[in-house]
Amino acid sequence: MRPSLPTLLSINGGYVDTAGFLALHGLFTAHVTGNFVTLGASLALGTSGALAKLLALPVFCVVVILARLIGGDLSRRNLPTLQIILTLKLLLLAFAAILAMRFGPFGDGDGWQPLLIGITLVAAMAIQTTAHRIHLGSSPPTTMMTGTTTQIMIDIADLLHGAKPEEKAAMKARLRRMAVSVGGFAFGCALAAALFLFVGMACFLLPPVLALAGILTHIGKAEVKPA
Repeated sequence: MRPSLPTLLSINGGYVDTAGFLALHGLFTAHVTGNFVTLGASLALGTSGALAKLLALPVFCVVVILARLIGGDLSRRNLPTLQIILTLKLLLLAFAAILAMRFGPFGDGDGWQPLLIGITLVAAMAIQTTAHRIHLGSSPPTTMMTGTTTQIMIDIADLLHGAKPEEKAAMKARLRRMAVSVGGFAFGCALAAALFLFVGMACFLLPPVLALAGILTHIGKAEVKPA
């Protein structure tokens, strides 16, 4: 069985976040609020990459707004909104991979090359987060796992405590979906770390492939829907 679109998005979210963190001097490209911590560390320790961490959140916010506006316009035109939005993300990931292969690795995180790559990856993950929230809202988040992990623990506690029989089935189904999301994200993190160690900047070639797989999965699912 091929993985679902949300699972592929979770894998890619964990992968891009880890690859960016390792290659771009501690930049979180998916979990952008984490850059408040790494920005503070950069300023306190005098390490590089502070500018990218400072710009990550405002860039993320601007891209979310643009993705929402573009998606709304595409919907009004009755165009395949999710497919087009995911294709934009694919193009950004491919552009970042080209830059990484051309200019990396980076001894200094404050150069224009790592800054451009970081901002491009942040924009790609902002598009993914927006697309998920609007079009795949019934599935767990694919870029931030704290809330999902918390809900998993709450459901486990309720099941252990003795949930009502009519609630158990819904809890177990939700647990399965959330566990797959967290597992996919963790797998993406581990895969990115391993490939970064073995192939260096070439690790950025995989996210566009995963993005393409997600688009093809979405298209395939749309084609088999009953009329």
